Amino acid sequence: MTYAHEPSVSAEQGDLLKAGRAIYQQNCASCHGVHGEGEPNWQHPDVLGEMPAPPHNAKGHTWKHSDDMLYRLVHDGWRDPFNKTTRLTMPPFGAKLTALEIRGVIEYLKTMWTPEQRDFQRAESRQSPFPPEAR
Repeated sequence: MTYAHEPSVSAEQGDLLKAGRAIYQQNCASCHGVHGEGEPNWQHPDVLGEMPAPPHNAKGHTWKHSDDMLYRLVHDGWRDPFNKTTRLTMPPFGAKLTALEIRGVIEYLKTMWTPEQRDFQRAESRQSPFPPEAR
């Protein structure tokens, strides 16, 4: 598995991507789609008044966030700002996945983005890289 339009990745990076893909399929695809396409009508509030799970592919906005922010979202979960309860919209995976597994999922998401989106995200991540436990 490689990033489109980029040189081949190292064996270590390939293993991380392969593991990240498997973890994504097991833990994320049920909401975000097998191909990262998100839930239908993801740009409109659902019956609970919350935004459905967004796509992680090039049509979404995941690529706009730094590695640190993406890591925190997966590790700690996320509450939709329209959700006025204390319930998390996306569950935390920090107790279920290791830091390296979370990083693998995020690295896998990057394979869904355009080269320009990866460049933007890479620049964002220079200021906010993965936390030390995920490096």
